[in-house]
Amino acid sequence: MDTNRSGGKPCKGRLFVFAGPSGVGKGTLRTKALSDFEDLTYSVSCTTRPPREMERDGVDYHFVTARDFEEKIAGGLFLEHAVVHGYRYGTLLESVEREMEAGRDVLLEIDVQGARQIREILPESVLIFVAPPSLDVLEKRLRQRETESEEKIALRLENAKKEIALSSEYDRVIVNDDLEQTCEELRELFLSYRESREQT
Repeated sequence: MDTNRSGGKPCKGRLFVFAGPSGVGKGTLRTKALSDFEDLTYSVSCTTRPPREMERDGVDYHFVTARDFEEKIAGGLFLEHAVVHGYRYGTLLESVEREMEAGRDVLLEIDVQGARQIREILPESVLIFVAPPSLDVLEKRLRQRETESEEKIALRLENAKKEIALSSEYDRVIVNDDLEQTCEELRELFLSYRESREQT
């Protein structure tokens, strides 16, 4: 945790955002980043999507009903929310603000719609686009998951083309080809932003 030069209240944390096509490996990179930086906090998103095998409520996502999600929107509880592949996803504002005010950096794993909303609301956030080496590689990864039908895979690939076209809007584009190399690139990225904050 960083403190200001007067030794008083911790410096406000920074928000890092992972976005990119479904199946590109955002979850794996998120897990690695959290293991590399003990003071990096992951903000668990809400979703109306049913959990996949091995996903845990409150750890991977807060799995909620469509009604619960609508109530949270009405209550202004989301920092961002969007419909992705037919399901709703949203980031709880209170949890992000609480961690950042305590001086902890926060990591979000969201879609491109949510990333755009966060850029408007918190322009100082660091947006990182995780891209596949190619659409062929992405399709292979989606099929290896064995969690989607042919129709859903086709939808995700079509959405991926649109998402990749928006990658120039991000602070950094990282191609997830070699996992070890990608993790090291991310580690250096986090460190560079932290060092720049300490120098201010």
